[in-house]
Amino acid sequence: MKIATWNINSVRRRTGNLTDWLKRAQPDVLLLQEIKCQDEQFPRLEIEAAGYCCTIVGQKSWNGVAMVSRTAPEVVNRALPGDDSDVQSRYVEARFATSAGPLHVASIYLPNGNPVDTEKFPYKLGFMKRLHQRARALLDSEALVVLGGDYNVCPTDMDVYNPAAWANDALCRPESRQALRAILNLGYTEAFRALYPDAKAYSFWDYQAGAWQRNNGLRIDHLLLSPQATDRLAACGIDKAERGRPEPSDHVPVWVELEAEVVQ
Repeated sequence: MKIATWNINSVRRRTGNLTDWLKRAQPDVLLLQEIKCQDEQFPRLEIEAAGYCCTIVGQKSWNGVAMVSRTAPEVVNRALPGDDSDVQSRYVEARFATSAGPLHVASIYLPNGNPVDTEKFPYKLGFMKRLHQRARALLDSEALVVLGGDYNVCPTDMDVYNPAAWANDALCRPESRQALRAILNLGYTEAFRALYPDAKAYSFWDYQAGAWQRNNGLRIDHLLLSPQATDRLAACGIDKAERGRPEPSDHVPVWVELEAEVVQ
C-alpha cells in the first residue's frame, strides 16, 4: 500500500502535473495540501478519470487540503478538532479498511508561522498543540495511523541547507521543532528519517534566488506513522525529479509503502 503527500501549490494550475504523477507513481492514497480552490473548483473529473476518488476541504484562494484515493474512504474529520473558531482549511482525516485492520490517514497543512513576531507564530504553535491532542487520541485506537502533509517544520539542522540563515525562521525555531518532537514522542515515527537517518534530502525548493538549481532546499513534508504502521514500513522516498518538470510546485511528493492492502 502506497501513501503519498504533496503540497501541490494550486491544484488547478498543476492538474497535468498531478495526473501525470498519479499514472507514474500509482499511489493508493495521495494527500494534497495548498490546493487553493473551493470544493467545486477542484479538478474532480480529471482525477476520477485517472481512477481515483476525491475528498476535498477547499478554501477560496488560499490553503485547502484534499485526499485522492483508489477507494472512497469514510471521512472522519474535515477540520482539526479543538478550535471551532478556526476557519482555515488545513486538515482532513479519513478511515480506510485494509488487510491489516483500520487505517486512519490525515492530510495536514500546518501553518507557516512567519513572521514570528506576529499572531501567525502563536497560531502555528496552537495548531500543533491541537494536532498533538488528535495524534494522541488516534494512538489510543491502536489502528494504523499515517499523519502526512506539509508540516512547515525542519525537524533538525540536517533538514535545511543553511541552518544559520534559517535559525530564527518559524520553520526552524526551537518552539516549532519541540512541538513536532512532542508528537513523535507520543510514539510516532517519521518515516523518511527512520529509513535514512543520515540522508541530506529536501522536499521543498523556493522559486526565488535559484534555490532549485543550487539545491538550497528544506525538508518540511513528512509522513508520521503510528507503531502499528511503523511495523509495516517497507519503503519511503522523495520524488525530487518532480521539481524539475515544467510549471512545478515548489514541493515534491513524499511517499511511504506499508505491507498492507486497502480493501473495499
